[in-house]
Amino acid sequence: MLRASSYFRRSMVALAASAALALSLGACSEGKHDGDSARTLPKLGANVDETSVSGISSGAYMAGQFQMAHAKRVVGAAIIAGGPYGCSESIFASAIPGTGTALLNLSKAINGCMLDLLGVWGVADPTELARKAEERAARGEIDPIDDVRRDRIYLFTGKADHTVVPSIVKDAALFYAKLGVPEENIKLVSDLPAGHAFVTDGEGNSCSVSGTPYVVNCNYDQAGSLLAQIYGPLTPRVARLDGDFINFDQRPFGASGSSGGLAETGVVYVPKACREQAGCRVHIAFHGCAQNREMVGDQFIKESGFARWADTNRMIILFPQVATSSINPQGCWDWWGYTGPEYLTRTAPQIDAVNRMLDALRADGGPA
Repeated sequence: MLRASSYFRRSMVALAASAALALSLGACSEGKHDGDSARTLPKLGANVDETSVSGISSGAYMAGQFQMAHAKRVVGAAIIAGGPYGCSESIFASAIPGTGTALLNLSKAINGCMLDLLGVWGVADPTELARKAEERAARGEIDPIDDVRRDRIYLFTGKADHTVVPSIVKDAALFYAKLGVPEENIKLVSDLPAGHAFVTDGEGNSCSVSGTPYVVNCNYDQAGSLLAQIYGPLTPRVARLDGDFINFDQRPFGASGSSGGLAETGVVYVPKACREQAGCRVHIAFHGCAQNREMVGDQFIKESGFARWADTNRMIILFPQVATSSINPQGCWDWWGYTGPEYLTRTAPQIDAVNRMLDALRADGGPA
C-alpha cells in the first residue's frame, strides 16, 4: 500500500522532470493509437443538458474543471480522490510567461493538492478557491456559479489512500459548500479502507491496494452510488449488457488541429435503448493518471460498472482518453496547466474537446 503510493509520488516527480525537459524542447509527441480504425462518435440525440461527470485522481480534478466550465450542462459531479477546483494554480500564474507557470503549478499540485503539505501557506483553502472561482465566472471564463449551486455532488476518499490524502477531498467538499451548494446536495464517503482507486463491488484488486489498474473491490458499488446521488433513485442495474462499447475517433474534436494531449481514440458505451430512441442523458467518466487505455486497456472502462447502470437508466457513458507523451508520461488529465494557461476555463483544449463530444452526441442522427 505505502510502496504503491510512494511509487506514484516518484512517478509524479518524474513527470515534473519530463515535463521540464519536454517543454524546454517544445516536445509534444503522443503514443500509438488506433484512431484510423475508430468510428465516428454516433449522433444519438442525447439530452446533454442533464450531463453528469465523474473522475478519479487527475480525472477528479478534470471532472470539477469541466463542471465549472460548463455548469449550464452539468447537473452533478463525482470527485473521487481529488481536491477543489483551481487548487494547483500558482499565485504567479499571471506573472511568469511561458512554461514556467506549468512547472510551478505542478510542484504545488503534488505537494499541496495531493499530499496536503502546504496548508500553512494556505494551499487548498476552500474559501479562497471559491472566491477565485466566482471571479473567474464574473469574467465569463466559466459558467455562472448559480448553475453550480443547483448541482448534486458526490465525493470519495479511501482511508488507505496516501496518494491524494483524505483532507484534500474534504477540502473539495468544503469548496462546494463555500460556493453555496446546499448541504443536502453534498455527499462525502470516507469510511471505506480503499486505496487510491475506483471502487467496485466485485472487480479489481483488493480494497486497500493503490496500483494498476486503480480499480479495487471493496464490496461497494461506487458507480451506482454516485449516479444515484446525482440523478436520484435508479432502476436496478443489469447483470448482462445489451449495449455496445464503441471506439471513436477523438481527433476531430481538437481545435485548430491541436489534440490538446488527447489520445486518438476514445470510448463511448451506448445502450440499446439509446440507439433506438433519442433523449438519453450522458455521464462523462474521466480516468485517472496511469489509467488510460494505453496503460490498462479497457479495465477501468469495463470494470467500473457504469455500463450496467446505463442500460436500465437510459444513459450514455462517455470515456474520453488522454494520451501518454513525453510531456505527460502518466497520461494525466491537465489539472496544472501543461496544455496552456487557460486549463481551468471553458476554452481549455481538453475541456473544449470533451464539450464538442457532447455536441456530437446531441446531434440527431436517428437510430444507430
